[in-house]
Amino acid sequence: MKTNVKNLQVVVIHKKDSPPGQSGILQTSVSDEPLAAITLDGLMNLNPWADTCECTSIAIPETWEKELKSIPTPLNITYYNKKLPIRLALNSRKNYGQWLIISNGRYVTDVDQNWLFQILADQDAPVVAVTVDPQLTSFKEKIRISSKGTIAGFRRLYSDIAQEAPLPTDWPCHVFVRTNILENLMTEDSLPLSFPEFTAKCETNSLAMNSLKIAGGVLDLETETGFLDFIARRLDVLWPKKARGYMQIADSNNCSIAADARLHGKVVLGHNVHIGPGAIVLGPTVIGDNVQIRRNAIVNSAVITAGKTVPEKYHLKNRIITLDQQFQHKNSSLQKQNRHSSSCCAAAAAVQKKNHENNFRVWPRFSYVRCLKRIGDIIAAMIFLILFAPVMPVLALAIKVISPGPVFFKDKRQGLHGHEFNCIKFRTMIVGADKIQTKLRIVSQVDGPQFKMEDDPRVSSIGRFLRDTCLDEIPQFFNVLMGQMSLVGPRPSPKAENSMCPPWRDARLSIRPGITGLWQISRTRQEGQDFQEWIYYDTKYVKNLSWRLDLWICWQTTKKLIWDFVRHF
Repeated sequence: MKTNVKNLQVVVIHKKDSPPGQSGILQTSVSDEPLAAITLDGLMNLNPWADTCECTSIAIPETWEKELKSIPTPLNITYYNKKLPIRLALNSRKNYGQWLIISNGRYVTDVDQNWLFQILADQDAPVVAVTVDPQLTSFKEKIRISSKGTIAGFRRLYSDIAQEAPLPTDWPCHVFVRTNILENLMTEDSLPLSFPEFTAKCETNSLAMNSLKIAGGVLDLETETGFLDFIARRLDVLWPKKARGYMQIADSNNCSIAADARLHGKVVLGHNVHIGPGAIVLGPTVIGDNVQIRRNAIVNSAVITAGKTVPEKYHLKNRIITLDQQFQHKNSSLQKQNRHSSSCCAAAAAVQKKNHENNFRVWPRFSYVRCLKRIGDIIAAMIFLILFAPVMPVLALAIKVISPGPVFFKDKRQGLHGHEFNCIKFRTMIVGADKIQTKLRIVSQVDGPQFKMEDDPRVSSIGRFLRDTCLDEIPQFFNVLMGQMSLVGPRPSPKAENSMCPPWRDARLSIRPGITGLWQISRTRQEGQDFQEWIYYDTKYVKNLSWRLDLWICWQTTKKLIWDFVRHF
């Protein structure tokens, strides 16, 4: 759910000190069409709270104004010189939200906005500096190295975290300022442009300033890799879903494209672009005005600013070519840098893909696991539900009479590929048992994230019988019918338990959880071994999954259930 609070935001593009004759990537991007329109629009919309702001503007150095005037844009742009203009009517500021968000235009961040605003609500300070750090996101692991270079341990995060941090020396990703204290910081509707001056102004006015690091994604637009990723994301948003081929910013682009040139993917062309015979242009790519791509050249995932010429047979990949750069011969430093950059980008993309994608095991569409196993589950579930149809009302009545509360217990569990579902069982515990578990965890008799204890005081008298005979799991056959579970598979467990071991989690979530499984019939309940056995048998089952193994587990489960039922009486 998105917050309904409407805040104010200004995205500030700070002037970068570049070597003489060179411009930073952001300065180049906002002075070149069509790149400028894509960049400025992306800065306005590719932020976590774009639709929670009543008023958003972009502040750009005054010296860039001449370059931007020729570029048509409907955006709210202001220009600054020595101070940061905040154009607010002081007498109407009460109509705005709680925060003024000063965002550093160098960074595009991706954070959970509701979570962040909850954290900000608990902050006593009226000014909060927020740095987004990908290393604080869940399922990240850091190796701790001792002073002698040996591994001292690991730090693994199981959920996104936020933590206090030292105050940065320059503008962080975002600074949140409460609107009710803006008058104390502003001079003639302007704020200090320098971050040290801004912090000094806060100190002068006795305004506390906190600094936080928070989990999330961040792109640095002053780096080649970060800016190319930013352009790719923006084109994904702008591109018509059914569009194929290239896209021109205007109908009168006067572009010249050779008949045998090939353009594929998200390719944006500026005005007067010439693409020669045999040339290949692959998206996501943005080509500025008056660019020439000569015969048999290849451009792949790149940005080329206005007026550049790609030489004949030149291969350009994962690069930003600005006005300050020149194409050189094949053995030149530029092409060496090109090859190095390509390999770095590919490596970074591989790491990013590995970090964000789950390593689920996959099977062919018409294999036993994806086809026959599901058919068998449906047939088995229907048979069991028909057989137990006369028994279920009796059990439901007994639960209702003996233990006040609902008949069924529903708990969120993770199923195939991590999709959560309500796992249904006959209720065997008193109402509110989940809250009592926190107090009892200290006496848990198993290791790992799960909880188990003999003579659990939360279990009702009818619940103990249902557990001993496994009759409490009959309603799970409805989960099987709905495709949320399988007859045989790993134990269905909540997200909190799965997060304790990411590789094991990905293996066990490759298939649907089961009513019974290899761990249930093989575990020894040895002290300190339960969690290890759980991991071992679940991964072993996924690795060796076959119809023979499923039949063997069903047979062993049947024998165990019959023996437990007879022994109970």
